[in-house]
Amino acid sequence: MKYFLVPVIIVTAGLITCCQREIAPEWKPVENPIFTTWGEKLDPAAAWPEYPRPALVRDEWMNLNGLWDYSIGPKDAERPEPQGKILVPFPVESALSGVKERLTDSLALWYSREFVLPKQWDDKQIIINFEASDWETTVWVNDSLASIHRGGYNPFWCDITNYITDKKKQTIVVKVTDPTDRGPQPRGKQVMKPGGIWYTPTSGIWQTVWIEPVEKARIGDLRVVPDIDNGVLHVTVIEEWCQGGPGECPPVDKAPSLAEITLLAEGRTVAVASGPTGSVVTLPVPDARLWSPDDPFLYDLKVRMVTGGQVTDEVTSYAGMRKISLGVSEDGFTRIFLNNEFVWQNGPLDQGFWPDGLYTPPSDEAMIYDLDMLKKMGFNMLRKHVKVENRRFYYHTDRMGLLVWQDMPSGDDYIWGDMPDIARSAADSTIFMDELTRMIWTKFNNPSIVMWVVYNEGWGQYNTPAVTDYVTALDTTRLVNSTSGWTDRGTGHVLDIHHYPEPVAPMPEKERAIVLGEFGGLGLPVQGHTWEQKNWGYEKMGDAAALLQKYSDFYAQVREMVVTEGLSASVYTQTTDVETETNGLMTYDRKVDKMGFENVKKAMSGDRQ
Repeated sequence: MKYFLVPVIIVTAGLITCCQREIAPEWKPVENPIFTTWGEKLDPAAAWPEYPRPALVRDEWMNLNGLWDYSIGPKDAERPEPQGKILVPFPVESALSGVKERLTDSLALWYSREFVLPKQWDDKQIIINFEASDWETTVWVNDSLASIHRGGYNPFWCDITNYITDKKKQTIVVKVTDPTDRGPQPRGKQVMKPGGIWYTPTSGIWQTVWIEPVEKARIGDLRVVPDIDNGVLHVTVIEEWCQGGPGECPPVDKAPSLAEITLLAEGRTVAVASGPTGSVVTLPVPDARLWSPDDPFLYDLKVRMVTGGQVTDEVTSYAGMRKISLGVSEDGFTRIFLNNEFVWQNGPLDQGFWPDGLYTPPSDEAMIYDLDMLKKMGFNMLRKHVKVENRRFYYHTDRMGLLVWQDMPSGDDYIWGDMPDIARSAADSTIFMDELTRMIWTKFNNPSIVMWVVYNEGWGQYNTPAVTDYVTALDTTRLVNSTSGWTDRGTGHVLDIHHYPEPVAPMPEKERAIVLGEFGGLGLPVQGHTWEQKNWGYEKMGDAAALLQKYSDFYAQVREMVVTEGLSASVYTQTTDVETETNGLMTYDRKVDKMGFENVKKAMSGDRQ
């Protein structure tokens, strides 16, 4: 089977994108219980074509998504001959990958493809970016080892300039191994034997792979910190940032470059400031328009880096002026404040699984659909449950106005109840802490993220006070939820309990806000839209009318708890059905809105007649 690469230039919204579009050979998804509408119409020549890093945008880039050669063989053996085509960025276990095979801990998944760099990039540094690949990923370019990365949820990159040859076509080979639940790494709800609350695993490349040309002196990252109390925005431009984080990057043996920063509101210049890279540059934001779910206003940022008198890099970004904190309301309860006012945070448990793509939504449009439906239902928040999404997801929650509680994916032993923290080896601890750190640093600038959830219940929980202190020091701009449900250690900014199915509120505290991190789980299977005929919910409903009545009753209780017991937030289980769970507000294929979003909104507000 052959395929051809055709260079094209795509101009969209002022962004010049240099990429290569595949004329795809015959491809089709593997047979699957159900598909989403977006999966049914997926074009393999245009899989996830959108720019993957909206908070740090450069004009030129090349998308490497599409059909790659793949093979699966013993983990310690040489690469087998290609066995067929796999559609990147869909995981090998998914129907949309075109493979749908399970990767065990004794096997390795191999990818390969060719690419052609534009002539105008000859004098540039060439960076290859992987938005996410689960779990250990080794990259070769033209037979030279370029990178080894461990971690399943966060972006990584490597400079492949020295491996580019004079030949027209360059070759990339990627090897991925993934022990899933047979290893200590963070994995969320992925297991080898799915069932109940555990789901089909995701292995291999599952987010966009792309290339960008840059100068040797370049912007590595930004740190954007709003201060609404003083009406300023603090921006730090990080030069040649390595993949670790503060304190992990080698020193640069030269004077810092100059960062020039322009802040704009709807095209109008608000402030201009400059300073050395690596230092905090403060921009005044008079009469700041504050970011909130009701008004998710984003300021634009233009950043230039000047090195030796020459502009060596330019990027665009954005910022939201918002503050998340604890405060005492007039009724004497300690509550979560947004922009110095109490706002009841109400959202679903959002697991981010898809029947046809597993961890990978079939398209950007599909991902937006979920968020748009949550807004229509009247939610102002979501809890992203033991999974980290691609960077476009948080761009959409930023621009659409949905608060995000971001869970760290769980790993190690899954402990139920109020058990002591588990023992964890130094190596396993390093794996967890590295990925936790990368999650926070790569999502640091998103105004929609207002809380880090370190542990879910007792799942892999260890050394809770110390890890909580670490996260609190790493990001002083957000709240930290040490443990959502069951195994509270008295640490963090909130006391979070879980209770199924009916809602309850914990006893109020002076130092921490109280929240209901999970409740509900009312199950309603919809014929023709289930993963399996055998399914379950925490409480099964007979029909949509019974579901709506129970949902309305539950939310009447939640509203009362907010007023009389000081409850700051509530999380309903869940956005959609997931595999054998039928607890969703929508079916797993997103084709049925079970109660109707207007009815859900009225039920939560108390306006239902």
